[in-house]
Amino acid sequence: MTKPGVPGDTRTIDLPCGETVPVTEFDLGMREFECACGDAHAVVVDVHPPERFLPEFLVEVLRETVETTSEEMPEFDTPHLLGVVLEEFPARVATADLSEEGDVGYALLWVTDFDARRLHEIIVELVVELMEHAVSHAEDDATIEEFERRMLDFDVSTFVEQYRSERDLDADDVYV
Repeated sequence: MTKPGVPGDTRTIDLPCGETVPVTEFDLGMREFECACGDAHAVVVDVHPPERFLPEFLVEVLRETVETTSEEMPEFDTPHLLGVVLEEFPARVATADLSEEGDVGYALLWVTDFDARRLHEIIVELVVELMEHAVSHAEDDATIEEFERRMLDFDVSTFVEQYRSERDLDADDVYV
């Protein structure tokens, strides 16, 4: 087994905070990384289900309606969610393609400048924006008005708090 800190021994990832960390420090169960910089960074890997952030019914709707352009990932999934985050916050997300690393258990790694809860809120905010954009193209004014009315009552922070609470999310949970 490789030992962290030995030059040439393992791949590293440069975090948004400036720290460089061996990728072997991140495992499948990790949702947040307590960094030497003093901050906690959200950790996401490609095998984490999108239901970590969004209710199953919404993931199903996204899978039915969002057309992906990737043959490798033909179905809307966690990499697509993190792609939206990366597009919006390119300097605040570090990524690593570890598909050639057999000992980590995942192919893609994202480590953000945000903690896990804030990343969760950002993903919900971005999905709501995506939905608003889609609804704005509807030819039914009543549908557009209904969606806009419901969004006025929607509080992202409250949603994330309730979702995480209902899912009983703790440090050992797969969906944190």
